[in-house]
Amino acid sequence: MKIVTVCGMGFGTSLMLLMDIQAIGKKYGYTIEGEAVDLGSAKGKTCDFMVASSEIALVLNDETVEVIAIHNLLDKEEIERKVMPVVEKLAKGVK
Repeated sequence: MKIVTVCGMGFGTSLMLLMDIQAIGKKYGYTIEGEAVDLGSAKGKTCDFMVASSEIALVLNDETVEVIAIHNLLDKEEIERKVMPVVEKLAKGVK
């Protein structure tokens, strides 16, 4: 599956978030491909779902894929709690 992580500039926070999500997925046996992008580049990206900070997620509310809002980007437990149900749903083929 492919995800897109989004932040203001596209290389700091979003890259850290992508690496955290990939590590979490690996812990559960999932391979997660992804791309870290800035907000302007995120619009219309082809992916299974997007992950961003709460503030940026509000701007992505018109995307056709699910957008997961993370309140504390340093809280790996929050990231895992919010992302893993979506990963597991997609792995089962449920859209």
